[in-house]
Amino acid sequence: MIEGLHLEIPTGTFATIQGVSGSGKSTLLHLLGGLDIPDEGDIRWNNTSLFSLSQNELSDWRNQTVGFIFQSYHLLQELNALENVELPAMIQGDQNNELSRSLLEKVGLAHRIDHRPLELSGGEQQRVAIARALRNRPQLLLADEPTGNLDRKTANEIIQLLLKIHQEEKITVLLVTHDTEIARLGGVQFQMENQKIYSQDR
Repeated sequence: MIEGLHLEIPTGTFATIQGVSGSGKSTLLHLLGGLDIPDEGDIRWNNTSLFSLSQNELSDWRNQTVGFIFQSYHLLQELNALENVELPAMIQGDQNNELSRSLLEKVGLAHRIDHRPLELSGGEQQRVAIARALRNRPQLLLADEPTGNLDRKTANEIIQLLLKIHQEEKITVLLVTHDTEIARLGGVQFQMENQKIYSQDR
C-alpha cells in the first residue's frame, strides 16, 4: 500500500527513487506504468488520466509510450537477443529488424545478436532488456532495480549506459534502487520510506 503520495516528474528528467525492500518502490513503478490501478487517486500523463482510458487504449499507451526494465530481465529463453528486442514491436505489427539491430549495437551487443539468454552473462541480458525497452521509442523509461542482480562493475556499466541513453535520446527516466551511490546520480532524487515518498532535499 502507498499512502498520501504526490509525485511530479518533469519531462526529460533522470529521476531516482531510493528505498529498502518493501518500501513500495516496485508498486509505485507498476502504478506509474499503468500495470496496476490504485484504489483511489489518479495518475496523469501530459494532463491525461490513465484511468480515463479503456483497457485497449491503456495497453496501447504502455506499448507506445513506456519502456520497462526489470531486475530479472524477463527475456524469453527460446528467443535470441534480436528476437527478444523485437517483441514490443511485434505487438504493433512493426518488424523493422534494422532498428532492433542498431539498438543492440548501441548497448554494445552487436556481436551477440544471435545468442539466446542462457548464452549471455547477466550484464548482457540486461543490455538486451534495455534495447527491448527502447524498441518502440518510448518517452518514459521505468527501471526497477536494473542492477540488483549484477556485480558492482557491471552495475556501474549499466547505469552509465542508461545515463548516456537519457542524454542522447532525451527520454524521461525513473529509476528505483536500494543503492545510495546509484540514487545520487539522479538529477531529481526521492526517498521512499514506509510506502511514503519524500524529496531528498527535505
